[in-house]
Amino acid sequence: MIISSLFFSCSEFNKVVKSTDYEYKYKKALEYYNSGDYVHANSLFEDLVYAFRGTSKGADLYYFYAQSCYKQKDYLLAGHYFKSLYEQYPRHEHAEEAHFMVGMCYYKDSPSPKLDQEITRRAIDAFQLFINLYPYSDKVEEANILIDELNEKIVYKSYLSAKLYYDMEYYKAAVIALNNSLTDYPATKYREELKYLLFKAKYNLGIKSVQDKKRERLNSAYDEYFIFVDEFPDSKHIKEVNRNFKQLSELLGYEVSEEISSNY
Repeated sequence: MIISSLFFSCSEFNKVVKSTDYEYKYKKALEYYNSGDYVHANSLFEDLVYAFRGTSKGADLYYFYAQSCYKQKDYLLAGHYFKSLYEQYPRHEHAEEAHFMVGMCYYKDSPSPKLDQEITRRAIDAFQLFINLYPYSDKVEEANILIDELNEKIVYKSYLSAKLYYDMEYYKAAVIALNNSLTDYPATKYREELKYLLFKAKYNLGIKSVQDKKRERLNSAYDEYFIFVDEFPDSKHIKEVNRNFKQLSELLGYEVSEEISSNY
């Protein structure tokens, strides 16, 4: 019975596919869609979206085709047709939803923080455009929450990229990357760790420098120490940075206060 049912289903679908009656195809596509059979619905919508382009059904087909792609996790194609819907039919009843769904498609395709975040930025831009166009939509709160989540991913990517230079002992590049991250995201929750790594990168760069650049770089690390301890006096890294500071002071010929000497 199961095999017979599957055979009948496939036979019926093949009959629909081969039909030249587009109205009949459209009706069957909606039946598949409404029953949750997005694979068959998607296949029919793909044919119909071109057949009905420019007609009253054209916008609806963009919407249903985009939705069936989205439900099959084909976010790239879904986003394309949601965007086509609101660009070609800006007054359509689903235009507002289509703007939001473009953001959702980018959001779903947003990669791990370790990878390039261009898609993440596109998602943020799409949600921000939605908020600007529909400030009173009941989806605005959700869009703002998703923007915050996406921004946090970009901040974390910035932190990971800067830390990678440090971990690989490319201290000169690490100093630049860490400073850039702090400039771009001054309020990040990774600020203490970034400032600690910045001090350590400058410290290591100074210690390992060639002689003619050594003193300048040691002084830069020396100054960075005071910036760090002024902002994070109770840091979990305080004993380590105090030890490094003592060594810097000795190399530079500076005195170290008794308070610092006793706190490492």
